[in-house]
Parts: sequence; structure tokens; C-alpha cells
Amino acid sequence: MKVKAVRLHAANDLRLDTFELPEIKDDEILVKVVSDSICMSTYKCAILGTGHKRVHPDVAEHPAIMGHEFAGDIVKVGKAHQDKFKPGMKFTLQPALNYKGTMWSPGYSYEFFGGDATYCIIPAEVMELGCLLEYKGRAYYEASLAEPMSCSIGAFNAAYHTKMGVYHHDMGIKKGGKLAILAGAGPMGLGALTYALHRDVRPGMVVVTDINEDRLARAESLFPPKEVKEKDGIDLYFVNTANMADPAAELRELTGGTGFDDVFCYAPIAPVVELSSAVLGRDGCLNFFAGPTDKQFSAKMNFYDVHYNSTHVMGTTGGNTADMIESLELTAAKRIDPAVMVTHIGGLNAAAETTLNLPKIPGGKKLIYTHLTMPLIALTDLRAKGEQDNDPRYTALADIVDAHNGLWCPEAEEYLLANFNPED
Repeated sequence: MKVKAVRLHAANDLRLDTFELPEIKDDEILVKVVSDSICMSTYKCAILGTGHKRVHPDVAEHPAIMGHEFAGDIVKVGKAHQDKFKPGMKFTLQPALNYKGTMWSPGYSYEFFGGDATYCIIPAEVMELGCLLEYKGRAYYEASLAEPMSCSIGAFNAAYHTKMGVYHHDMGIKKGGKLAILAGAGPMGLGALTYALHRDVRPGMVVVTDINEDRLARAESLFPPKEVKEKDGIDLYFVNTANMADPAAELRELTGGTGFDDVFCYAPIAPVVELSSAVLGRDGCLNFFAGPTDKQFSAKMNFYDVHYNSTHVMGTTGGNTADMIESLELTAAKRIDPAVMVTHIGGLNAAAETTLNLPKIPGGKKLIYTHLTMPLIALTDLRAKGEQDNDPRYTALADIVDAHNGLWCPEAEEYLLANFNPED
């Protein structure tokens, strides 16, 4: 069948290609992709090309479909999987396969498997690993965003704490502890925040830092600290460290001088890493969450505290299938709302340019609907777009978004899919 997909041909070379998908094998599954959210990791892949650990050296001959945060409908099931999966099922998947020790992953490594496509083929190893998940929710975007949410869930689950003289780690963030998300007012930081506030084991304090006042203002409007305190009993602070003479001292002062039990660093920037180290309290766990593109990236860490105060550092990349399932379950229970990450929508025609320019585009997650042709547009610009183009559909979308506190929502997605189509 003929499909369209954004594919990587070389570093900085993404193309919207039309090509034939082969017939599926007995151990494969054909799916229709509906939504894919663009990850900063995809930008890193696009600019590095074969310099990226997940990209095959022969990508010029066998271009890789981009996108790994996707959801859609199962179309055709090979004989080996017909007992479990049926045409018409909604699906999402865990892309961190780690298959037989490789780093192969959809969106980086496969010629016919990725999210920035109208249709793709899910290979046998995904089902073998239990990474193809039936999705029973209402909105496709929530399933797409389960993957980035699972990355933060994995980071929280991988945190650990120690006891003097006991060679056993207590896994997870400290219950009732003090937690900081540095460079945390972007999309992934807000995903981590909604999870921190609503997971089973919660901190008693959360501090979110950033240097962008617009991002901080949006974050505070979505998570009003007074309401969070009244509803969840958690002290929440949004802090612009750019305005501080001594950020480390002032952040530690917020904790009463103890420092933080758990710190998540959401930017691969040396001063942010060093600030993360400086605000750790006794037995503080630092998770370096944001992956750098520079293989020589380094930053200072206080090793006096490592030795005498049991501070420690770790890093996580992605989540596992259990983290993904937890994300879907918490979303279905309306305990978390991954839509806080989304600020833009667009069609497949916008995916390549958006990916290559991702760091330059303000806001949060960019959500691509792969069967639509439409420009990338901020949710805050929908009404102006409707007036500019004399197109009442954008105005109707703006009305729906405004009625949901400025957030993307199932009603907006359903209107979009019903009223915008590939012929537009």
C-alpha cells in the first residue's frame, strides 16, 4: 500500500516521502497512525543522523521513519498475533525496546516503523517484548503522550535513597520529601509536575525553576499553588532563577536550609546541572534527565557531599512498559492530564520542518495528526487563524480549547478529526 511518512535520509535531511509499504509477514501488524507528538530526542536524531546511537549506518539506503510517541488503529494482523490483537483496536506502544541488547527503536531505526507516517508496520520484536499495548481510552493524543509521560514516571521510579550502614536502596522519590524540577516549566517538566502531584507516593514540597517568565506564568496558571495546597496538601513554588543573585542559596532557603531530597535536571546545561548538585540535601538523589547531544558534555558535582552527605547522581532515558501502563491508567482515572504538555498542533506536512527547528519554536509539545494537512499552529493562535483565513473551523477549535482552560482535550481532537481532512 502507498503511504506517506517523514523519513531520515542523513543528518539534517528529513523528507516527507511517498512510498510503498511491503505486505506484512505472519509475525507483523499493520497499523494506521493517527497522532504522534514530537520529542526533543527526535530533533537530536535528525541533526546527528548516523552519529546517533539508534540510527543505522545505512540510513541513506534505508531511510528511517521518524517519530516514536504515537497511537492509532490496528488495520491488519499477521497470523501469529490474531489471538491477541484484532483489526479496529486502538493501540499505543512502548518504543524503548532494548531488543537483544540493541538500541533499535521506532522513530530512529526502522525503515517501515515509526510515528510520523500515515501507516506503518509493527515488527515481530515489539509483540515479543509485550510493547504493543491495546488502548481503550477516548483520545489518541493521550495515548501518544503516554510515552513522554512514561519517561518521567520511570525517572521517579528509578530514584533511590540510602541508609547509613545498610546496603539496600529504597527505590523511588522520598515520601513527603522536598523535590525540585530544574528547568522544569517546559513540556516534559510540566508532565513531571502533574505526575509528582498526583502519584501514589508524593513529596511534601515541589519547586519548579526556569529562566523564562512566560513558561513559568503558564505553568502557574495550570497549577495554581494555592489550589494545589488546598487539594493535594503539597507546597508548590515556581521560581525564576534568572532573577536570583545566588540561586543555590535561595533555593536551599526555600527548603528551610535542608536542601532537596530529589532533584530532576531537565536541561543538559552545565550551570543547571551544577545548580542541581548544589541544592541536594543529605542523601539527595539527582536525576540527570535531559540527554545532551555533546558526547563530551560534563559539569561539576560536589564530591565532598557525595562522600560525607551520601548525595548521588543517576540518569534515566525513557521508561519501561510498566511505566507506560501506569501513565495510561492515571490518565484514564483523570489523576494526571498529559495535555499540559501540548501547545501546538499540525499535520504531517508540518512534521519535518517542526522537528528540525524544534529548539527555536517556543512552547511545549508539538502534536502531529498524520492524516491531516495543516500548518503547525499554537493553540493560542487558533482564533486568529480562523479570522485570518475566514475559516470557522479554527474558531470552533479555539472555543473548545478556551473552554478547557486553554488545553487540548478529547473534544478538540474529535472536532479536528471530523472536520479537517487530508484533502484540505
